[in-house]
Amino acid sequence: MADEHGNIVHLGERDCSIQRKNQKIIEETPSTAIDEKLRNKMGEAAIKATKVAGYTSCGTIEFLVDSNKNFYFMEMNTRIQVEHPITEERTGIDIVKEQIKIAAGEPLKLKQKNIEFRGHSIECRINAENPSKNFMPCPGTITGLNLPGGNGVRIDTAIYEGYTIPASYDSMIAKIITHGDTRNEAISKMKRALEETVIEGVDTNIDFLFKIIRNPDFIRGNFDTSFVEMILGK
Repeated sequence: MADEHGNIVHLGERDCSIQRKNQKIIEETPSTAIDEKLRNKMGEAAIKATKVAGYTSCGTIEFLVDSNKNFYFMEMNTRIQVEHPITEERTGIDIVKEQIKIAAGEPLKLKQKNIEFRGHSIECRINAENPSKNFMPCPGTITGLNLPGGNGVRIDTAIYEGYTIPASYDSMIAKIITHGDTRNEAISKMKRALEETVIEGVDTNIDFLFKIIRNPDFIRGNFDTSFVEMILGK
């Protein structure tokens, strides 16, 4: 986050390795692939890139990290991203609210030293698609709906029973976000949340997400961007 007064802070990293055809499916923070030293180094690089570009507002600097812990700049997304809720859950910062304040010309009141990172957060993207039919999009009308809740469970969606999913847009219809003191706790809450989610009338990827969340390698944090293709046997 950067304001027009020269104040810049970073809000930590998000690991988006679980993706299919370069489309993110599951995101989490913190990443299991990096340590505190690398985290600080990447954060400093992100701030430097933002400053050199003269960018203001909220944005995301994306890096690729190799097996030797080297990181490489990929791109900058100059916007709020789909996975911003996991950063909000871990920092307690309303990113959208801060973005509006920056746009209004207000100086950032946040200081890097005061940003606290608490626990672990995971997001699953719920898509209206059929994984058994090569992830074919499944527009249609939702005839039944039950969304999970409880401590550490957040749902971002606009769907409701009777809602018609159009064929002209992205297939994502909801996001399930969990937060826990530890990664295992966040995973456990996500398992329960996915089990309790019922969306009738259209096919979704809920069972596929549950398969990933339960995978032993995922639980151990042993994965990279080829993980989903490995599960699919491709």
